Amino acid sequence: MPYFTYDTSVIIARKLTDFQKMPPSFAMSAVVLMELMAGADDRSRRKTYEGIFRQHQTRNLLIVSTVKDWFLTARILYLLAHARRRLQKGKLQRLPSGVSQSIAIDALIAASARRWNAQVVTENWADFKAIQRYCDTKIIKASKFFKK
Repeated sequence: MPYFTYDTSVIIARKLTDFQKMPPSFAMSAVVLMELMAGADDRSRRKTYEGIFRQHQTRNLLIVSTVKDWFLTARILYLLAHARRRLQKGKLQRLPSGVSQSIAIDALIAASARRWNAQVVTENWADFKAIQRYCDTKIIKASKFFKK
């Protein structure tokens, strides 16, 4: 069965909360849950995310990063940095605050989803498109996905 998962940007931008009614082809990324829990407004929201974690883990629909996913992520980040250096004619300018962390998390989501052969639905198209050059993860724009 082909799976799909949401990037954190989709869950936040579209205010998705009801993961009980997801189709059987939806798999939740543990990396996305980490981001959501870290940014939770309060204890209640954090506990909701913990419940979603347990629910998807029990149903074997939780995409958990493996050692190989982390290794691939490191390779992707290396290749992205070197591509930027080539574009900047040998000078690697520092990224704005938080950008490298965001790209690292997106690369880990992509690497993990790739192993599941899951499409990543994202609002963050540019970053995932750059990552896709080095990781053949399937990606889809959220605007296209939600038109269905």
